[in-house]
Amino acid sequence: MKKIIVPIDFSDNSINALEFAGELAKRTSSRLIILHILPVKEDDKESESKLNSARERLEKAHGNELKCETELMHGKLVPAMNKVIGSEKPDLIIMGTKGATGLKRILIGSNTVSVMAKTKVPMLVIPEAARFKNFSQKGKNKIVLATNLDEPENDNALDILKEISMMIIEPHVKVLNVRPKGTRLSEMGDLQRNRLLSFFNPEIESERITVFSENIIRGINYYLNKQDDIGLVAMIARDSGKIFQKHYTRAMASYTELPLLILHNKK
Repeated sequence: MKKIIVPIDFSDNSINALEFAGELAKRTSSRLIILHILPVKEDDKESESKLNSARERLEKAHGNELKCETELMHGKLVPAMNKVIGSEKPDLIIMGTKGATGLKRILIGSNTVSVMAKTKVPMLVIPEAARFKNFSQKGKNKIVLATNLDEPENDNALDILKEISMMIIEPHVKVLNVRPKGTRLSEMGDLQRNRLLSFFNPEIESERITVFSENIIRGINYYLNKQDDIGLVAMIARDSGKIFQKHYTRAMASYTELPLLILHNKK
């Protein structure tokens, strides 16, 4: 991993994501770009000051080990993000989200979901309650990779997952497949699962997990809700647009304290 972009709007959850990004960038020796996007006609003096202050606080916290810069743009979020992605070619985007309330009302920021749905860059979503110290603490060393095993996964994206997972103390990857009761994996699916398991070895221990459910998202949530040792969730995104938003906002609602890494099957 060489370059990370973190868009911020100066809200508490975006600043929390920035702090998370700072730790990640320092530990991977990645270049960190702090991005703020303004509406076209809005004056940028105040935002530029806030952006510089955010960078200075981050540099003060991490010292010379952190390679950090800022970028201020005008325009709509997704087109502006795509422009930056095209010019900078980041390996990872990190964004914050509010998650959901105990009543399961979805409060996930529409900006975060829009970027997830319309970019092919791996994206790490940081819930408001997540902290990097929790991400790397003992007892939270399990990483769940949820996949339907239909197609070969993008190894470039999996490299990002492996690199992040290596920061966790004694990491352990669980390759989770959800499928209807009474069904079996196809020969290709079985090959894919074995390939994924071997991808993380020998550096990271891995195992297969199967949950039987008619609904993939419900099956993932069922498994996550039964565990208390998970530090990171990764999902393979194949949907787009409204379908993507519907599925992934629903999925995120049940594990609001866990970082969520969205990978893409195609480059």
